Amino acid sequence: MLILDQNQTRQALPWDALIAALAAMFKTGCVMPVRHHHSVAVPREADATLLLMPAWQPGAYMGVKLVSVFPDNHLRSLPAIHGSYLLSSGRTGELLAVIDGGELTARRTAAASALAASHLAWKDASSLLVVGTGRLSVNLIEAHSRVRPITEVMIWGRDRAKAEQAVSEARALGYAADVAEDLEAAARQADIISCATLSRAPLIRGAWLKPGSHLDLIGAFNKDMRESDDEAVRRARVFVDTRAGAFAEAGDLLQPMAAGVIDADHVVAELSELVDGTEGRRSAEDITLFKSVGAALEDLAGAILAYETATQNKVSA
Repeated sequence: MLILDQNQTRQALPWDALIAALAAMFKTGCVMPVRHHHSVAVPREADATLLLMPAWQPGAYMGVKLVSVFPDNHLRSLPAIHGSYLLSSGRTGELLAVIDGGELTARRTAAASALAASHLAWKDASSLLVVGTGRLSVNLIEAHSRVRPITEVMIWGRDRAKAEQAVSEARALGYAADVAEDLEAAARQADIISCATLSRAPLIRGAWLKPGSHLDLIGAFNKDMRESDDEAVRRARVFVDTRAGAFAEAGDLLQPMAAGVIDADHVVAELSELVDGTEGRRSAEDITLFKSVGAALEDLAGAILAYETATQNKVSA
């Protein structure tokens, strides 16, 4: 059995290969039951969440991700997300690998975001605003830079010190990054806005979105969370990772639907349809929006890639 720690998981999931693996999995599909989503009480702190996400390809691979989200972990200088992925044979049930779930989640989330942007963002989009300073922030910069010619990066966070740290990490990788002092001003000039937060109140306003911009919402993952206001959703051509997940858990869509601002038909397509040829961006003036709550097929695709890459490298070493 293979065990991949955080660093080994990162090395086994290069961006181009991971984005391609997600595109292939969205195109071919897999069996993906509704994920288990449980609230976990934490005394004197915000409730945590336990997620169990199974998926399998009959006769090939079977896997499940176990993830915990503890929003107040920042109080103890710990990541909010921890988890592991168990990959097994889809023919025998034999456990093949235990993969670091936090790194897998971060990288597949950023890769799915980039895959969507490859269909939705203006082809010459060069300025990226990242909203949020968690582990996803630098991953998003790396992933989006694989699909669009990003030359300017801005990072905004409620904690200035964390924003500066993220900027420092991005610069160390060679990106021209700066702290966004004013969220509105940064959002008004960005070609791509990527939000990766656990916000329960809108951060990005629709009035700020310039023609041709692409809004990427990948942080808020349940119906009580949201990163955009009603106007942002109303103005945009909206796409989702999966309709089933979005209509069950995406507060960014469910809340404006409940208010009568949009209906379900406002969602143009899900990612599998984009990959299969459904039109995304129609013109340089379109405002596009991608909402993701995460899908188990993304984890399965990443876990298979990590397992096969690590196994091949070990054999060739």
